[in-house]
Parts: sequence; structure tokens; C-alpha cells
Amino acid sequence: MFLTREEQMVANQIRGHNYLYMFGLVEEFILPFVLDHARPQLKDGDDYRVRALVQFASEEAKHIHLFKTFRKAFHLFKTFRKAFEDAFGSPCAVIGPPAEIARAVLAHHPLAVALTILHLEWMSRGHYVDSVKSDGILDPQFKSLLKHHWMEEAQHARFDALMVDALADSCAPDEIDTAVDGYFEIVDMLDGGLRQQAEFDADAFCAATGRTFFGDERQRYVDTQHQAMRYTFIGSGMTHPQFMMSLKRIKPAACGMARSMAQIYS
Repeated sequence: MFLTREEQMVANQIRGHNYLYMFGLVEEFILPFVLDHARPQLKDGDDYRVRALVQFASEEAKHIHLFKTFRKAFHLFKTFRKAFEDAFGSPCAVIGPPAEIARAVLAHHPLAVALTILHLEWMSRGHYVDSVKSDGILDPQFKSLLKHHWMEEAQHARFDALMVDALADSCAPDEIDTAVDGYFEIVDMLDGGLRQQAEFDADAFCAATGRTFFGDERQRYVDTQHQAMRYTFIGSGMTHPQFMMSLKRIKPAACGMARSMAQIYS
């Protein structure tokens, strides 16, 4: 890009902030979904399955807190965004509110939501292993936060794959078609949110650096940041081998659709 090295560091700090925020945001619809899935099984469901679902929900609730908080000196805790802004020196707007996004996602077929969750879980694992684990420059605390999140999400992904299979088994073929279409609709909605976040990030960058964009610089900044977020949150999850295996089991033709769509997000 056209940024100086110092400006690139500021842009990366803004991206790191919204990266963690995005995880906290998606946890807001994962938690109610898991609880809704567990509730009907409390009376006559398999005890082990119910206990696993409750544990799943408990860990997702912990993740919401994890991404809202950030350890400071003397073991004090503040909200992550407040801690970031105190140190960063200027505000960074984010998409939301999370509750409204959660409602929009949860309005889709349960199988569509489960596919979206599975996509994001495999995405978080892949991103940590490919981009975070061996990076010697990233802040150690940032890496630790993502490591511990990934460790639990790796377990959740396996459990959620079973949930996807169970939901698919209870669906008629036309319902599966509706659910798969719903998954792609959710992905498209999330992509719109990422585009808006890239616009917010451009504003935050200018506020933090005092820089004024000239000519097509702002558009280039927004497009570059948007495409990077698209790949991270959408393209990499949609084409993750484990996610593709789950998609193939419920609707083989959907794998080709996913590969074609993923090219847009990569």
C-alpha cells in the first residue's frame, strides 16, 4: 500500500482491535443458538449430549467476556475496547449493535445458523495456526488470547459438526436447500458488515494519524482492508477442508457453490 511503516503499524492495531471485536460479536449469536438447541433435549434427551451442549454454552459465554475484557497492570480488568482506546488515544467505531446482528442471523433456519457457526469455528482455528501461532512479532498477550480461544473452538468445531449432521438428518431435502441458501445469505450479510467495518477503520486511521487521504487513497485503503477481512472471516472458513466435509455430507452440490463464492472472498 501507500502507507509509511509507522502508519502500517497503526492500521494493524486498528485491525487487531476489530478482529477481537468480531469474535465477541459472533459469540453473541452462538450462545443463544446453543441454548435453544439444548433446551428441547433437557426433558428426554441424551444426558451426555445435554451436558456437552451446556458446557459448550458455558464456554461461549466465557468467550464473550474474554473478548470484552483485557488484562491491565496490577491485575485490573477493563472492557477490552475501553482498554484499547485508553492506550490508542482515539476511538474506533465498530459495527453493531451485536444484539441486532444476532437477531438477523438467528432468523434463519437452524441448520443455516449451525453451518455459519461451524464455518467460523474452523476459520478461527485455521487463522490461528496459519497466521498467529508462529508470528514472532505479534504482541504476546494478543497471541495468548487467540491461542486460548482457538483451543476451545477446536473442540467446539467437532461438536458442532455433529450438531450440523443431527439437524440435517431431521430435515427434508427442501429444508436442506433452504438452510444452505440461508447460510450463503448470512455470509453475504456478514460481508456487508465487514465492508462497513472497513469504512469505520479508514475513519479511525485518519483520526489516529492525522492523515488526509488524497485522490483514490481512501478507496484503496477501504478495499484492501475489506478484502483482507473477507478472506480471514469468510473465504478461509468457507473453504476449510473440515467445513467442506460437513457441507458435502448434507448437500454435495453445495461444495461447488462454496468454492465458487469463496473466490470472491479470497
